[in-house]
Amino acid sequence: MRSFGIVIAGLACMLAQPVAAQGAKASSPPEFARMIEDLQPGQWVWASQVSPRGPILIYVDLSRQIAIVYRNGIRIAATTVSTGKAGHETPTGVFTILQKDADHRSSKYNSAPMPFQQRLTWDGVALHAGGLPGYPESHGCVHLPFEFARELFGITSLGITVVVEGDAAHHVRTSDNSLLAPFDAAGRARDTQPLEGMEYRWTPQAAEQGPLSIIVSKSDQRVVVLRNGTEIGRSAAQVNDDDPGSHVITLTLRQGKPHWVYVGMNGHEADEGKEVDEAIVNRVHMPRAFYQLVKAQLKPGSTILVTDSRVGATPLERLTIMDAVVPQP
Repeated sequence: MRSFGIVIAGLACMLAQPVAAQGAKASSPPEFARMIEDLQPGQWVWASQVSPRGPILIYVDLSRQIAIVYRNGIRIAATTVSTGKAGHETPTGVFTILQKDADHRSSKYNSAPMPFQQRLTWDGVALHAGGLPGYPESHGCVHLPFEFARELFGITSLGITVVVEGDAAHHVRTSDNSLLAPFDAAGRARDTQPLEGMEYRWTPQAAEQGPLSIIVSKSDQRVVVLRNGTEIGRSAAQVNDDDPGSHVITLTLRQGKPHWVYVGMNGHEADEGKEVDEAIVNRVHMPRAFYQLVKAQLKPGSTILVTDSRVGATPLERLTIMDAVVPQP
């Protein structure tokens, strides 16, 4: 395969100037993956030419303090991060980029610089260049190396999906907290609305435009559909999967046809680019009417997160699906 250049760089703290870049080469995706595993605080890997076009997804792993960037389902970059410290934890959830500002300054912390800020919530959580001591130390934001933040800022657009998952205090893959963002676009606390006996709820008017993100919660036996970060649908589901890890699946175009493919997250590198097979699809059942509504909204770049994490279902609220259907990829 064609070799591609890899750049590794670091930043000691928010106000420091970036250190001189360290060059490295990789001749194959497996070598790229090994570099990701060996990253030290402040280091990052960038290989955007591996997948030059397509929808972008950012995955932030709080447990490992790593962020990975995917384009068209392929890893193109990875970096160490520093997320929220105790008392200022970075919220888990499926977010979208709400605002971009290359020269942003904090309105909460004495006008502190937040270079290449990409806002995830209106109450102050964002991706931006910041300190990278090797452990969680921010006030809730996701700190990135300065040059990585600059590169990322240059390829993203408003509305792309950012998945934040894990537990920064423990090396685990899921959290007992709900994955859903706790604030709406106006900065107000958002209340989770359980189904309360209904098989599903569908309110597409809550967000009429934007990228689609779907959470399949094995713990809650629920499917939640978000558009532009706002919940527009929720359904009971039967998810027969005992894998404790998480998987991210994205809808891509191959030879002009849509295909669901895995994103190769840390711990699941071998999944990268693989199509979702029928045996996996058969593990999920949902109401037929709900499935048809969701299917009509799918476009390339739509993302599915399959996880053990919660999505705010009422404890012990188990619903029997009268007319269940297996979704088709």
